[in-house]
Amino acid sequence: MDKPNIVFIPNVNLGNGRSTPYHYSVKSWEKWSEQHDNVKVIEWDEPIMDPQKFKITLQRYWVHDILNHNQIDYEQVLIVDADTIVHPNCPNFFEETNNKFGVTVNNGCYEWVTRSIKLWGNSLFPNEAKVKPWEYFNGGFQITNKNHIPFYIKVQEYYTSNIDLINELGKEIKAGTDQTIINYLVQLNNIETNYMSESYNLQDLFRKNLLHIPGHSWFPDELRFLDAGWVYHFNAIPPNDRHVSYWMERTYKSLYNV
Repeated sequence: MDKPNIVFIPNVNLGNGRSTPYHYSVKSWEKWSEQHDNVKVIEWDEPIMDPQKFKITLQRYWVHDILNHNQIDYEQVLIVDADTIVHPNCPNFFEETNNKFGVTVNNGCYEWVTRSIKLWGNSLFPNEAKVKPWEYFNGGFQITNKNHIPFYIKVQEYYTSNIDLINELGKEIKAGTDQTIINYLVQLNNIETNYMSESYNLQDLFRKNLLHIPGHSWFPDELRFLDAGWVYHFNAIPPNDRHVSYWMERTYKSLYNV
């Protein structure tokens, strides 16, 4: 039997209620995977380090170690954020990676992106060329394989050696944790990258006028984003009554008829 491709979903309950709606994400990925013989979903809910010091977004770069520890063999691994819902008709993107590091461009708030690139770059990578905003990828959709284990070891060593500085800078910069750092590390280590369709990580839906917010939106209350991509990433939604929980539940129930 061929080794499966893994959908790895970090879903750790930190006690702040944030993970409450994420079970809809896991369910959607499980239902999607049932259509493909070579895809298996792994929900990771047990941190391997103290999340107060090592945020979950940093710990996910131990994915190869976690799978190996649990004796799970695999071909490729998608690390995907738990605030995503996948469309049941989404193509099998594992077949489009060309066995490279697969990512999608972070097509969202460019003020945030350019500020994050500048400040993290100046602080941690002063001698490295700035990451280009149009090549800056989102950390919530990354496809890796065993060829990348040496690189992931370097990433782990970098985080472990610099964690106190990273945590301190994060309080000042307020523009992400691992996402900009991993962009710089990929560039610094010349990792061959395959930029995949943005449809596999349709993000920042509010800024794209794809979320109907009563009192704000002029367009009908419809799930327009279902026609705009395959994987819906409910990030960067401003405070309102229709936040992440609302959209994840509504989207899942609409797509999977439950």
